[in-house]
Amino acid sequence: MSTTKRLSWRVAALASATALAASGCGSGGGSEDSPDDPITIGVSLPLTGDFSEPGKGVERGYKAWAKIVNDKGGLLGRKVELKILDDQSSADRVVSDYEQLIGRDQVDLVFGPFSTRLVVPAARVAEEYGLLFVEPAGAAPEVFDQGFKNLFYAAPAVANDHYNHLADHILALPAAERPKTVAYAAMDDPFAQGTAYGLKDKLEKGGIRTVVDEVYPPNTTDFGSIAAKIASSKADMVVGGSQYQDGVNLIVALQQLNYQPKMAAFSTAPTEPEFAKAIGNKTEGVLAPTGYTQQADYPSNKEFVKEYTEQFGKAPEEDEANAYTTGQVVAAAVEAAECASQDEECQQKLVDWLRENEVETVVGPLKWDDKGRPQSAHMIQQWIDGEIRIVLPEEQKEADLVHPKPKW
Repeated sequence: MSTTKRLSWRVAALASATALAASGCGSGGGSEDSPDDPITIGVSLPLTGDFSEPGKGVERGYKAWAKIVNDKGGLLGRKVELKILDDQSSADRVVSDYEQLIGRDQVDLVFGPFSTRLVVPAARVAEEYGLLFVEPAGAAPEVFDQGFKNLFYAAPAVANDHYNHLADHILALPAAERPKTVAYAAMDDPFAQGTAYGLKDKLEKGGIRTVVDEVYPPNTTDFGSIAAKIASSKADMVVGGSQYQDGVNLIVALQQLNYQPKMAAFSTAPTEPEFAKAIGNKTEGVLAPTGYTQQADYPSNKEFVKEYTEQFGKAPEEDEANAYTTGQVVAAAVEAAECASQDEECQQKLVDWLRENEVETVVGPLKWDDKGRPQSAHMIQQWIDGEIRIVLPEEQKEADLVHPKPKW
């Protein structure tokens, strides 16, 4: 949609909302909402397509947040109501979804989608409408290079910093134990590449040589040739810049070639609950960055784990936690600003409050720089004895890091 058409739609939508509010019939974006009107929150998520697996996790996290908030009486004494659309993992679709949610449906607030590829175009729509945009899964550097003034990432660290603790650990190993060569394979996706190449940059600066560097399209299903390059390189370590299914498919292909690295790290995939079964329960030693652990001793996390497990019959994972964190961040701003509407003054109050304050969440206390980047770091998890455990940093570890990696 062109900027002219978008602005025309916005003017028409705001005029319509003003007319409805004046007649006493407004709901959604107007300032005349009664205490009985819900606070409507618009979301577009990839419930089908390439990102559907984590997208559904984000959906569950949002729903868990809404239920817990409503069970406590809502926000500002009003119930919250989610309006969720399926963007089908399409950047074009996510734009039209947020145009609909904001311009036609007149939601009061918006939450972000999953994946950097969808966050950037969605954030651009929210920015044009002047709305606060808190998102759970857009961590790539390009998200924060767009000049967005209303965006905040609801997780501990951006993609390039996800592996900082692992890089520090590897470079501190005695020379005889340190991997000397690394093979990288990353999806052509800003987040996936950001995680892999953030680690790559740090290891190369530490003198560890790259022997394979492959980038593959998001819809890749056959990893035979990439796996063959990695296996033939005999790299000491393999790093996958992956989402879910691609990470699983690459690992299975490497297993079939009996490639046995001394270290293996994959973003996102190992933290998904279906991962172990998908790779034949050969998970031992696989590493992954994570911004969340169910065992975190934060008061709101204990409540989240308990309530989420009761609602969905299983404990939450990282995608669900980041979505829940998004809700916590927005709720803190709403309660502090004492407003929830598309009104320009209200939205600016929400943004300004978050710029200046720290928010307690299930992933720990969060604060942001002027570009919306969180100022913390991810933990490193590893599959040990059939369970995924925190191994780095030292002060948060649940088990010692296993090295070299057992055979899969």
